[in-house]
Amino acid sequence: MRKLKERLWPRFGKRVMSDAFLDKFQESTLPFATLMTYYKCAMMEIETKFKVLNEEFALQYDRNPIESIKTRIKSPDGIVRKLRKKNLPLTLATIEEHITDVAGIRVVCSFPEDIYRLADCLLKQDDITLVERQDYIENPKTSGYRSLHLIVSVPIFLADEKRLMKVEVQLRTIAMDFWASLDHKLRYKKNVPAEDAQKLSAELKECAELSAVLDLRMETIKNRLAKYTESS
Repeated sequence: MRKLKERLWPRFGKRVMSDAFLDKFQESTLPFATLMTYYKCAMMEIETKFKVLNEEFALQYDRNPIESIKTRIKSPDGIVRKLRKKNLPLTLATIEEHITDVAGIRVVCSFPEDIYRLADCLLKQDDITLVERQDYIENPKTSGYRSLHLIVSVPIFLADEKRLMKVEVQLRTIAMDFWASLDHKLRYKKNVPAEDAQKLSAELKECAELSAVLDLRMETIKNRLAKYTESS
């Protein structure tokens, strides 16, 4: 109990550090681990679907539209923080109903058109249900962040049951991923004065716009080169 309290204290402080809370946390460890395994299985299902699509596209178009696939399961600390932020109870049912990004998969594509083509192919599959769609490419965030976010539901088949699990899918280009990664590193836990923060935010947004222009120019070049390939 003491070790658990020492581990959680720096993150959550007094408001979640009652012994009753810790008892509840420890009692739910096994069910929680089981739920995380279900999310991991769902994530693997989606990852496999994208790998299959990537192979099919390679055969049809002689190139792989997917540069990389990254997966992650949100940490217990991250889940607790999100529940507390939403003022929701710490229960497994609440996690399943209200936290849609426990399982996450990021698909990094070569070109913007690959993002929408892959998303359409995924959503056409009869075992995939779209829960939510947020297009930050057509409508970037004020920071300049660009990505296509999908929350999808996918079935996993266990020994005695079928369960529907949610997975967050992020699709972005190499340039979008590069910008988002650097933006996070530059901003994370930096105590920047307000005046400087405003200037830096403006510069980062400008970099995001330049990155978007680069994506479109590279896509145009790719399409021009494709015409020569088809005619040869």
